[in-house]
Amino acid sequence: MKNPIICRYCGGKITLADPREIFGDSVERLGLDGEYIYLCRTCNARVGCHKGTTRPLGNVANEVLRLKRRETHQIFDTFWSEAGMTRTRAYQWLGQQMGMSARKAHIGSFEMDQCQQVIDLCQLGADRKAA
Repeated sequence: MKNPIICRYCGGKITLADPREIFGDSVERLGLDGEYIYLCRTCNARVGCHKGTTRPLGNVANEVLRLKRRETHQIFDTFWSEAGMTRTRAYQWLGQQMGMSARKAHIGSFEMDQCQQVIDLCQLGADRKAA
């Protein structure tokens, strides 16, 4: 994943920022002390970084997409955990279902339609298991 430079929403400049700009005193509680985020100060689109690095976790997202990704992660994590899969196996399964490699099957890079596809796949998988 390339480091974002220009915001895909507003065309503003994206810079590496301290999470305190967004989360204030909650940084320690959230485990973000000493970490970084990429932030568009014009429209608040952002993406976090892998722990201890400046490598983005995905692509920059606005608030609506961040909320959808969070919902998708909650559903997907519950699905694979209840299905008795390992995290690695779950991403292999997801990649197969979505016609991509497990390496590309990363919710932090997904758009709204892909997030909904993951939610639908998890629901379908859960329904099949229950039947």
